[in-house]
Amino acid sequence: MNTLRALSLATLAASVVASGAAIGQDRSDWPSNFTVGTASQGGTYFAYGAGWANFVAENLGVSGGAEITGGPMQNMALVHTGDVGFGLTTMGPARESMDGKSPLAPGMQMDNVCAMFPMYQTPFSVTALSSSGINTIADIPDGASIGFGPAGSTSDTYFPRMMETLGVKFERRNGSWSDLGGQLQDGLIDVVAFAAGIPIPAVSQLEVQADVNIIEFTEDEMNKITAAFPVSEFTIPKGTYSSLDTDARAVSMWNFSIANCDLPESFVYEVTKLTMENNDKMMSIHKAARTTVPENYTKNTFIPFHPGAARWFNENGYPIDASLIK
Repeated sequence: MNTLRALSLATLAASVVASGAAIGQDRSDWPSNFTVGTASQGGTYFAYGAGWANFVAENLGVSGGAEITGGPMQNMALVHTGDVGFGLTTMGPARESMDGKSPLAPGMQMDNVCAMFPMYQTPFSVTALSSSGINTIADIPDGASIGFGPAGSTSDTYFPRMMETLGVKFERRNGSWSDLGGQLQDGLIDVVAFAAGIPIPAVSQLEVQADVNIIEFTEDEMNKITAAFPVSEFTIPKGTYSSLDTDARAVSMWNFSIANCDLPESFVYEVTKLTMENNDKMMSIHKAARTTVPENYTKNTFIPFHPGAARWFNENGYPIDASLIK
């Protein structure tokens, strides 16, 4: 046998051993399938969550898929009750849900939800048609109809309060991001206040059909918002959208993937390992996944980590204190 052939066979054997490691373990307590709670179509959660579900299913050999939901608040409830195994949430709604302050289930402390891994930051951004003459937050006229996304979503939970803090008087509209983008294009609403990972599919689609303004916060507006809400400063880079030729000031909130705490440790370990060790694959699902990397695990300070996820982080040099493990 020549040297090249021997090396090729050795490489193949190593690959088979590596890929078979997860499959060869005891899976007797693994679920036969899983569902990921996402959000409405046209938003980043749905694109990210559906792609991630398929990635996990294909590589771990477990049937899985995404479910359209109302977003972070509903995902916390669905994961807590076990109606879905996995979900995506934003830190603000997660905190409120764990404290029993979810508008979907007032008084219910959702303590059967565990953190898995960091996803990305959700910028809060405002979009209007260029023809509207709305170029700044201050330009939004009294009584303007503003679309805040699906009821109970991160945007719907926080953006109306942010607008009120900035003195904007508005009529509230809810709907999927795709529907609201269509309503904006048709002149049925005046503004859409988006909270989603960038680029937001609905915005990218909208600017193909119409000229739009991506409206940034002034420094004073940003200071008021960061002082009043659990958000931090964020920059939407120029080129994120074709309509954006300069960086835009915004604020953002971190997102984490979550799991029902009763899921088997070995299953969640393998899902976390697959996700954290293949950022190139995650990036091919959605560009927002560029921050779906282990180093950002510290962005979660209060959702207890699932033991399976915590084991992967601790084994790979990202220490999680025992007090933050379920």
